[in-house]
Amino acid sequence: MQLSMENIGRLREMLAVPSKIVVVAHTNPDGDAVGSSLAWREMLLRMGHEVTCVVPNKYPYFLDWMPGIENIVIFKTDTEGRARRAVEQADMIFCLDFNTLSRLEILSDTIAANTSARRILIDHHLSPGEEFDLVFSHPEMSSTSFLVYSIIEAMEGTDAISADVAASLYVGMMTDTGNFSFSTLTPALYRAVAVLAEKGIDIPQIHNNVYNAYTEGRARLFGYAINRKMEIIHDGQVAYMSLLENEMRRFGFQQGDSEGFVNYALTIKKMKMSAMFLAHRKFIRVSLRSRGDVDVNVFARKYFDGGGHRNAAGGKSYVSMEETIEHFRRSVEEFAREGGIR
Repeated sequence: MQLSMENIGRLREMLAVPSKIVVVAHTNPDGDAVGSSLAWREMLLRMGHEVTCVVPNKYPYFLDWMPGIENIVIFKTDTEGRARRAVEQADMIFCLDFNTLSRLEILSDTIAANTSARRILIDHHLSPGEEFDLVFSHPEMSSTSFLVYSIIEAMEGTDAISADVAASLYVGMMTDTGNFSFSTLTPALYRAVAVLAEKGIDIPQIHNNVYNAYTEGRARLFGYAINRKMEIIHDGQVAYMSLLENEMRRFGFQQGDSEGFVNYALTIKKMKMSAMFLAHRKFIRVSLRSRGDVDVNVFARKYFDGGGHRNAAGGKSYVSMEETIEHFRRSVEEFAREGGIR
């Protein structure tokens, strides 16, 4: 993977003068969105910029320990209007870990309204939008955090990476690769991890903070979802789970509690594709995972107006859960007939 040195040069020019900057990540921010944003925020602060980090809604509670996370402004609950003012006054807006402004949902219009700020995309999803002034789009990279690491390395060198930045970047790299078990695991990624380890981060503790810090309710919800809600179709090659709002409330659901549920079915030997349907007030969020050559990015784009990566994608449904599941089942059979599942 090679970064465009022309783009690095343009970015260096943009950052040459102290500016007001907003760093924004996608709705339902995960470890990669939060990790890359916090790391990039600290680097920009050290360059002398005024930086506000904004997310549309709350990040998962098991990320509460991350260094600097108290500085993230949550747009949905920002009663003081800090996020809106920061966006309105921004000279630059860095968009991390999403490919188009629509992924910001409730924050999209606020970002789009500032037409004078330069927008810089740093992302690893397919098909970046056209609303950006400078684009670092690298779908071949395993995480946006790895991309941020690569940009820092190219601009400042790895000596500029502090222990806090290293911890944030490691969280993003770890979570977006399923603890380094998914595809796009390259020698360059492991060399980056080695550099982060040299900064003194406590890797076992970071793993423990993220993966062993759930609530009892989450553990019971997981058991309920697997035992009561997992259905297997298409000759044992496709699985799906669904959770309604009242089911989640029964177990004291918090943002992030369903993290990883969709991956579990792929531990079954024959399984090639897994789906998770989570009911929200106005829509159903669809999460898709696969292994091998089953391209859930194509599936999500075709059937759920979504997208993502080959083996991890998502979308939305605006009909009932029953209708959504029926649509999914029909779509799986059509997708298989067209060669999408072999």
